[in-house]
Amino acid sequence: MAEPSGMVDHLPGTGGPTEDALTFARAYLAEGEMDPALTARLRDPERLAERERLAAIQRATDWAAMGYYRDDNARLAGQPVDVVFTGDSITEMWRIAQPELFTGGAVNRGISGQTSAQMLVRFMPDVIALKPRVVHLMCGVNDVAGNTGPTTPRDLLNTINAMIDLARAHGIGVVLGTLTPVTGLPWAPAVHDPRGRVMALNTEVRALAGRRGLILADYFAVLADEAGALKAELTRDGVHPTGRGYAVLRPVVDAALKTALEVSSA
Repeated sequence: MAEPSGMVDHLPGTGGPTEDALTFARAYLAEGEMDPALTARLRDPERLAERERLAAIQRATDWAAMGYYRDDNARLAGQPVDVVFTGDSITEMWRIAQPELFTGGAVNRGISGQTSAQMLVRFMPDVIALKPRVVHLMCGVNDVAGNTGPTTPRDLLNTINAMIDLARAHGIGVVLGTLTPVTGLPWAPAVHDPRGRVMALNTEVRALAGRRGLILADYFAVLADEAGALKAELTRDGVHPTGRGYAVLRPVVDAALKTALEVSSA
């Protein structure tokens, strides 16, 4: 059967993360020492090259990963949704770390590796179309890494503002998360001072939440050490929280969502 080409009437979904990716994420989040073979993959040149090869195919065939949750969204048709989490790998891995958070009307629409621009492109099908009461929006680390090319702080803030505008135009409340701290970017070692970039961007994110009357979930404040890096005991790679890291995030997200849902009901 020929692959679809150009605009077609219907497309199948792409099914979300691979089993290999899920296996790695579960091992990463688990307590105790990680299998050294899996740990080595974090900086393995061949793995990084394969990641880039797959990313290139993704950019060429479905740049914003519109198909990633297409089937999941179709299955939700007509069902009430309270909260949609949209973001990158920090968000996507949350449903593995704390699956109970994504029950009873909360759904996860994070995609590993995504920048804010990709999230904006899929904001209509993955957030607005689900008609949630609240959207939990967190992004930016992959913008710092330049996953979809060079960008600027203003570009990031513009896309965040665009998603906020879309949500508010459809009566959806917004919880805005700060960027989580990074110690470094293993897949983007040429990026200069990512730690400082994240800290500077969070100053802007906090100010944006204040100006626009948003509920802020300050994850950086509870994950960062005194130097602004991700606390060593809460990460394996300096970017992604472990299960212990997500446990630290839980009171922050619970409080933010409680407030947001109360406001939406008022």
